[in-house]
Amino acid sequence: MGAATERQQLYLVMGGRVTDPRSLHFRDPESIHVAGVYSSYEAAEAAWRSNAQRTVDDAEMKYVIVDLQRILDPSPSR
Repeated sequence: MGAATERQQLYLVMGGRVTDPRSLHFRDPESIHVAGVYSSYEAAEAAWRSNAQRTVDDAEMKYVIVDLQRILDPSPSR
């Protein structure tokens, strides 16, 4: 029963072409590449690093890690 009350961490790794390399404004949101959803930050970071390295020569490509728990449960008690 304790596992049901334990907070599950989920991290989304996604990326795509941005309008400005200094921003997170994706040029074509419908074509965003979803690398996956991960249950640990370490796994998400490894996926992010792999995709970012693969596109390192393209300044308009940006990959990010999104903490889904902050979106799913935005309560300040986290």
